[in-house]
Amino acid sequence: NFERIGHRQQYVVARPLYSEDSFAEDHEKIYRHHKTMLDHVKQYFTCDSKRAKNAALSLLPVISWMKIYRIKEWLLSDIVSGVSTGLVAVLQGLAYCLLASLPAWYGLFSAFFPVITYFFLGTSRHISVGPFPVLCLMIGSVVTRLVPDEGQPLNITAFEGLSIDERRVLVAYSVTFLTGIMQLAMGMLQVGFVVMYLSDTLVSGFTTAAAIHILVSQLKFVLGLQVPGISGPLSIIYTLEIIFNKITSTNVCDVVISLVIMGVVFIVKEINDRFKSKLPVPIPIEVIMTVIACGVSFAFDFKTRYGIDTVGHIPKGYESPVAPNIHILQETAVEAFPMAIVGFAVAFSVAKVYSVKHDYTIDGNQELIAFGVSNIFGASFKSFAASTSLSRSAVQESTGGKTQVAGLLSAIIVMIVTLAIGFLLEPLPKSVLGAVVIVNLKGMLMQFSEVPYLWRRDKPDCMVWLGTCFASIILGLDLGLAVAALFALICNYPAHSSSKNVFTLQCDVNGKAPPQIYEPEGVKIFRIPSPIFFANIEFFRSKLVEAVGFNPLRVLRKRNKALRMIRKLLKKGDLQWTSLTTLRIDWNAELPANIVVPSVDLHSLILDFAAVSFLDISALKGLKTALKELIRVEIDVYIVACDPYILEKLYHCCFFDDEVQPSMFFLTLHDAMLHILEKHPESTEKKSNYEKVKKTIINVRKNECAAE
Repeated sequence: NFERIGHRQQYVVARPLYSEDSFAEDHEKIYRHHKTMLDHVKQYFTCDSKRAKNAALSLLPVISWMKIYRIKEWLLSDIVSGVSTGLVAVLQGLAYCLLASLPAWYGLFSAFFPVITYFFLGTSRHISVGPFPVLCLMIGSVVTRLVPDEGQPLNITAFEGLSIDERRVLVAYSVTFLTGIMQLAMGMLQVGFVVMYLSDTLVSGFTTAAAIHILVSQLKFVLGLQVPGISGPLSIIYTLEIIFNKITSTNVCDVVISLVIMGVVFIVKEINDRFKSKLPVPIPIEVIMTVIACGVSFAFDFKTRYGIDTVGHIPKGYESPVAPNIHILQETAVEAFPMAIVGFAVAFSVAKVYSVKHDYTIDGNQELIAFGVSNIFGASFKSFAASTSLSRSAVQESTGGKTQVAGLLSAIIVMIVTLAIGFLLEPLPKSVLGAVVIVNLKGMLMQFSEVPYLWRRDKPDCMVWLGTCFASIILGLDLGLAVAALFALICNYPAHSSSKNVFTLQCDVNGKAPPQIYEPEGVKIFRIPSPIFFANIEFFRSKLVEAVGFNPLRVLRKRNKALRMIRKLLKKGDLQWTSLTTLRIDWNAELPANIVVPSVDLHSLILDFAAVSFLDISALKGLKTALKELIRVEIDVYIVACDPYILEKLYHCCFFDDEVQPSMFFLTLHDAMLHILEKHPESTEKKSNYEKVKKTIINVRKNECAAE
């Protein structure tokens, strides 16, 4: 019965008193069929023409996007982007190679071979594949452990008769080969989900620690000192000790060059960021300063006159394919695994950002296969492990790159330098490369600003950040990552121990759904039966999209595109449509000029939070993004039965804004459903009468009680 007292609607629910047995008698239960292992095996080995076609397209994503390639619209943009990215890739290849303790020109190999393979196998259209500083530093720690600057290298037969640089190159491409094998195996076994267990907080703390390691490793180039490479726990402390002991031997010329380069590059990068909307392309200041430094160094003979260390001889061409060394593979197996995880996690994170921005999908397992094959192929030509650089990918996307054609053209630029004009870079001071590396650490070092925010909002997450950063600084990146993952598990164990990555549509009672439950027209009920945290937030979002039956972000992009077309027609006078005075469009109605957008039959979505006992910072961000996407396609979202602890945390973490508001929270599913029925009375008129709705609410309330 319904009655209104004042401005609030009151309801009275009358239903029989149910025991579990009596409820089962009145409501037939439907048991879900759970596939057996045999069912899964049969499905896996079943093949038809459609599945074979999908498998081919999955393994070679280039086929899918090349079929829709718009030559007139995209080719020029890809050319401009490819040339710009290629110039940056040359410079970063040389600079990041120093982090790997290898001759600088080997970085050109890593900026070429992996890009070629990724062009055919990768699913991201915008990332720039090649050297990544954190990964280079991890390789450098392995290289210096097996082949130290001072003392005897590891007793490996293959080292006999080789110079120190040749030994290090052998170690680098062997561990890269093993990293590729691991990534390929994980991709083939469909375990791309492992990166979900690296939370945003953990990755932030880890990359900040890596930035500090990189900064310390580049001080010897900036100061012009001879400092041996040190690896293992406390290596950063030992390195700093050696630098301070030798500080009186600093090369003043190197310091002046580095300070000038860092100052100019930093200022221009800030200008690029501030005026990026007005600049057609970012100013390639690193490339410009490198060319100037090369010219000045050659003209004034810095190497002879001031004793600075330069890039030196760069051989032309490529070497014949080689095989990895088995003994080195055995020695580096423990270090190769975190390299495989970190390289993929960083690349996948960047790829995901651009896939959302440009409305296409990426496949985590296929990305693992692509990077695995790329590293195996690159290692055969003495390349070291590749991932993606955030700054280089930003250049490729911001300069108009549409597809991996831009990446392929950037590889061609690198090839031209390797085959023809590499000799022009020989007088380049290594201090210039060190300065460029340090300036590009700004983004990672600025992550320290997250600590006060995390401390105020989520102290366990803050402890994970600090523990990860501290462990990775003191113990080294490989061992530090393992300790950090264990620490994160301990910090979050009590809240996560009972969680399951299962999300279901409508209301379940112990896995059984009464068929009498009625879902009004345009309403979906989505129950979350577990805590939401960094490891399952993406799974939650994907299941939510599956439940509502459409991707809200894609619908929004289609609507915005249609809106631009309508405005264009109105401006030209080709369309006279009085209902568009305020451009409030009924997107489910027929649109003019044969404009078609996906229809959305949903007007209300209820998220049942009765079983959500925990929500971390990563999940909070993901949830807010998902809610905003739904709200922007004009869907009313309601969250019911939210734990007071969760609601308090949402307030504390500034979850609410103009779009996501506290008014979307209701005490019970019952309250939210009645609110929806009052707001959308047509939802019940199309399918049923009032009594059916009342029975629905009673059943919903029954499920609600069961959940409690």
